[in-house]
Amino acid sequence: MIIPVRCFSCGKPLGHLWEEYKKRLENGESPKKILDDFGVERFCCRSVFLGQADNLELIGKFKKA
Repeated sequence: MIIPVRCFSCGKPLGHLWEEYKKRLENGESPKKILDDFGVERFCCRSVFLGQADNLELIGKFKKA
């Protein structure tokens, strides 16, 4: 799934934060600290980040060409 540009519920812009979130997550920081630093406070916005699964590479293997 591709990260949405805005939160589905409240409409807050989130897409620009995804790359930095992914980098910091790979460096071992906790998701709570990262989202607090970004100022993402609402549960709906946090669920967009926490519920994200990078399956693009897996799905790409099954694409019909």
